[in-house]
Amino acid sequence: MIKKQVKRNIVLGILFLLPVTFLLLLLPAKHNYNPLEVVNENVSELVGFTSDSNEKIILKDHITVLAFLGKKPMENAIAASNLKELVYDKFKGFKKFQIVVVVSNGTQDEVEQLKKEIQSYEDLKFWHFVYSDENTINTLYSNLKSDSQLNQNLSTNSVFIIDKDLNQRGRTDDRSDNELAKNKPAYSLNSYDCIEVAIIKNKMSEDMRVLFTEYREKRKGNFDSSSRRANDLKGNNEQ
Repeated sequence: MIKKQVKRNIVLGILFLLPVTFLLLLLPAKHNYNPLEVVNENVSELVGFTSDSNEKIILKDHITVLAFLGKKPMENAIAASNLKELVYDKFKGFKKFQIVVVVSNGTQDEVEQLKKEIQSYEDLKFWHFVYSDENTINTLYSNLKSDSQLNQNLSTNSVFIIDKDLNQRGRTDDRSDNELAKNKPAYSLNSYDCIEVAIIKNKMSEDMRVLFTEYREKRKGNFDSSSRRANDLKGNNEQ
């Protein structure tokens, strides 16, 4: 009887101490993260666009994932599905988060078909389609920092993260630890390829999480804009 009581107390003690220990381990690293870097400033607002809802869709004061599906949205159904399942479903509960998809005028029927393709049992309350003409779409895209151009259908697999202050976010140095160790030349990550599941899951999801953390810390007054990654790069350059 005594042995059973001792075992029970030990088990209860372990169950109590484990979460406490875990929280204590997290405390020293509470603010020890790299802010998602600004790769481009002054992204244009959605001037000259109409939406598929009665509300006016704007980028300011929102954390936006901006996509371009152009003249033939259904041809980009895979990219849209990846974005829905791996990004939208994960972050739709966060305040001021939205996905904005740019499409061409006259694609309303295809857009409705695409909605049915990706909606399943989830609502698309924070997913917006905005429409405009070719010149306006090209002007908006040219305002972004990108390594590629829109194709002939005004679409791309690349999506962009825009913060509340109309800054484009990404990584000014996307080298892996192995590349850093080998002193490989730096390269940036300005957008995220929605066809590449690994990029969306391992890079974009992480970067979105970091950006939401930044805004949460700002609300608490705890945000430190210094970046350890930038300091590490400076140290590497001085070696």
